[in-house]
Amino acid sequence: MTPNTEHPIVVRRRRDPGGVGLAERRLHALIEGGGVHRIVAGSFALGDEWRRLTPIQQHFVRVLEVADRSRKPQVFMGAAAAAVLGIDRIGAWPHRVEVRIARTSGGRSSGAVARRALGFDGVDLLEWRGHLVTSPAQTAIDVAAEAHFTAGVIAFDQALWRRRDGGALTTISEIERVLAAQSRRGIGRAAAALDFSTELSDSVRESEARVLIDRMGFPTPELQREFRLTGGRVARADFYFPDFDHIGEFDGTGKYLDPALLRARTPQQVLLEEKDREDELRRVVQAFSRWRTAAHRDPGMLYDILSAAGLPSRLPRPRRGALR
Repeated sequence: MTPNTEHPIVVRRRRDPGGVGLAERRLHALIEGGGVHRIVAGSFALGDEWRRLTPIQQHFVRVLEVADRSRKPQVFMGAAAAAVLGIDRIGAWPHRVEVRIARTSGGRSSGAVARRALGFDGVDLLEWRGHLVTSPAQTAIDVAAEAHFTAGVIAFDQALWRRRDGGALTTISEIERVLAAQSRRGIGRAAAALDFSTELSDSVRESEARVLIDRMGFPTPELQREFRLTGGRVARADFYFPDFDHIGEFDGTGKYLDPALLRARTPQQVLLEEKDREDELRRVVQAFSRWRTAAHRDPGMLYDILSAAGLPSRLPRPRRGALR
């Protein structure tokens, strides 16, 4: 694959000819008021443009700024590599950009850069903008080695996602090859997350839901099961429990708000289309469950939604926070 190099917004830098063109006091006031956003020291973007970026895009811009300002080649890893490659996550992205350095290096972290003395033995790397970035397989392994199980599964699912534009970033066999060459701490944690991973989760929230469904003791669902609707249309369900003829779906807000997903339709049009799709699906299965992000923050809510629709669990209802 070819790592991303395109800058999504205009960045203004003090070092460029003409610089930012504002006195320090005026610039500080604009930052405080939200009119300007400081990306890293000396680099700025208009506040409205910055806020329109997704969190992964915002971190990618930080990585670009660190890369372009560096006097020597860097090896970007972890969240920095994930932002470059398009491996998304749930939760906040770090403020500092992670780079990998030799185990014996005396380099220290700075305000913009987090230097990780993990060495390079067995590390899989790609060239990027005169620097190096860990490969998709290596990046997912690095994230999973340091994160909790769900975040590791999300990283692997994102790297393996079959329906991604341009295809999956890597394969299970490639990840297994890179994993076998690793000696860093957390490899066992990464291996467990890989065992649970799939190429079929279409979003980070679907990956998160899959982990929650398993941990709450519900049956293992089929992913992206297709159903034929009236007029020959085909609908793909997030989760399908065949023994109970039960569809489960995570209802994200992106389909109603993201211009790329709206495809020139209004949010109201998409809402009505989604309602019609759900009504048709309900007519072809015995049970249908739908939930939103709040049910992931409080898994007891998701447990109640699935149970109320007749899906059995082998475990009692979880207490709030018990599955984190």
